[in-house]
Amino acid sequence: MLRAAITLADEGGIEALSMRKLAKELGVEAMSLYNHVANKDEILDGIIDVVAAEADLPSDGADWKNAIRQSATSIRDVFLRHPWACSLWMSRRGDGSARLRRSDWMLRMLRDAGLSKDLTYHAFHIVESHILGFTLQQLNFPYQGEELAGLAATFLQQLPAGEYPDFVDHVMQHLEPRHGDEGGFEFGLDLILDGLERLREPA
Repeated sequence: MLRAAITLADEGGIEALSMRKLAKELGVEAMSLYNHVANKDEILDGIIDVVAAEADLPSDGADWKNAIRQSATSIRDVFLRHPWACSLWMSRRGDGSARLRRSDWMLRMLRDAGLSKDLTYHAFHIVESHILGFTLQQLNFPYQGEELAGLAATFLQQLPAGEYPDFVDHVMQHLEPRHGDEGGFEFGLDLILDGLERLREPA
């Protein structure tokens, strides 16, 4: 049932997921779904936990920075595969088994790396905020490829370059291949992890 619900959400967005459509996808009557779940909220909690289970959690023996980097990049890729999941992740309770396992894993990695209790607390939320914020921006940015290039060219023609030279230079950088979205995500993540390494207690 949950996999069918994920398929519907992937194809039409979370708005396309209803009990009626899910029942049709499964070839059953809508009322029969209530023999398995109490309501749609249970399905939403279930599918976000299934999605959480798709992300990598490297073994505890791995280098902490590489492990968190791999896990963060993995969950970002999961969100890109399921574009509805990032927003749903923030709006649902985080008490599913896969989400709890992921949170517990990250907190343990940070603690075992030598971060203080307070630093572990902040680090956890900062890493999560980077993943969710960056991914939401990436998913909701309306322009890509040639469309972005055309928009930037038009924008630059209308912009008084003499008044805003640094911003003009920045817009032009958006058109360079090496400034891709993935690189920006990983660059920001590395800045966070490098900063945490400087603050952690020496072994």
